[in-house]
Amino acid sequence: MLAKGKFEPSACMEQTRMSRATKVRLTGFKWVVVLLATLGLTHLAFAYSHFAQAPRPYDGIRSEPTAPGVSWVVMDANTGKILSENEPYTLRYPASLTKLMTLDLAFHALRDNRIALNTALPVSNAAADVQPVKLNLVAGQTITVQQAMLGMTTLSANDAATALGQYLGGGSIQRIAALMTDRAHQLGLLRTEFTNPSGLPNPNQVTDAYDMAILARHILLTYPQYRYLFSVPSFTFEGREIPNIDGMLKLYPDVIGMKTGFTDLARFNLVTAATHNGHLLIGVELHAQSWRVAYRIMAHLLNQGFAAEKSSHPHLVVADNASRPRIVASHPRLAEPRVIASAQPMPHDNYHRVVESQSIYVTEETIPGWTAQVGAYYSYADAKRQAILIRDMRHSGTARIGSAIVHGRRIWRAQIAGLDRVTAERTCSFMASRHQSCFVIGPRPESIAMR
Repeated sequence: MLAKGKFEPSACMEQTRMSRATKVRLTGFKWVVVLLATLGLTHLAFAYSHFAQAPRPYDGIRSEPTAPGVSWVVMDANTGKILSENEPYTLRYPASLTKLMTLDLAFHALRDNRIALNTALPVSNAAADVQPVKLNLVAGQTITVQQAMLGMTTLSANDAATALGQYLGGGSIQRIAALMTDRAHQLGLLRTEFTNPSGLPNPNQVTDAYDMAILARHILLTYPQYRYLFSVPSFTFEGREIPNIDGMLKLYPDVIGMKTGFTDLARFNLVTAATHNGHLLIGVELHAQSWRVAYRIMAHLLNQGFAAEKSSHPHLVVADNASRPRIVASHPRLAEPRVIASAQPMPHDNYHRVVESQSIYVTEETIPGWTAQVGAYYSYADAKRQAILIRDMRHSGTARIGSAIVHGRRIWRAQIAGLDRVTAERTCSFMASRHQSCFVIGPRPESIAMR
């Protein structure tokens, strides 16, 4: 986690541009589409238009997923029109947005009657042992498909996602990852690769904002009967109330929600769907500085998207992943997505309070046991304050400051050390309930994903 007020990379707001060669290729395609449509060959016209509308290449450059800045896309779900974008084709780590693809495969299996909502999923050792956030499933128990899906859409439970993914993959995480990637490419997510069903870190698991918008649109339009899963405020599991940790559900009116995601490198990711006056918009935001900033940016983008929809005229569909042919608008030119969102910086995040305490022991020495990392900062003082604050609130462990060099710059890590595993996991669950990032470090230092 590199939260606002602590990590201040340059937020480049320049739009990704097509190369000149790409424009020439698209120019050729658009006239082929018009010619075919004129001849009445609708299905062939759709095939060419869908190919022409595929994500624009990044000029052969593979972007660094941890590059500074925030990537976003706002899409009209009904038409596929892009309303605003910023760095939409920059590769990013999806974190728990990965679970949307696992859910898509589950929805597909439900539709084909290969599974049912009450199908019992066995919990393997691999599922039980994944890192938090999780439902604390135990190897050997079973969980229903519906319980697993609710665990994924509310708490973003990694153990539930792994159990569901393994079942769909015939017991193999590698197989479900391959199925997820194949399905992604079939839907038009051409730059997305998956390596596991939960979103736990893997350098080969990447996506971009455009691809995530296509996936969200496909889920919303193809499986409307399951939209409720993203909006439920909580559900009861084994006598416990499991909350929905998506802050947009409380912040924004008429929101469907969808998915949050965080890892130390992915930072704060968000996919949100909302409705207003008959319009259904999808917002995707990747690599934000904190949950507070991510939610504020998303609300801002959706507000401007709905305002634009209210006054706009019909546009050419520029994103489509439906399985049925769509009628392409009569205008023969593929227009560049129109950016309507302000390029001005979003409000600063003042979520973290400054707390001073001389009574809490702070050390930079290694401490045996489990550790909960509760923040990462460019300032030693900020890291110290955060460690003291959480130590004060949890009344356990020792406030500790760690450090590392990331991209040539020193990062200070706020940690609560000297914990047992259960206490460390509970500390991170507490942080998740407050929409703050956290991850558990075992006795041997190892960065792991949380949400």
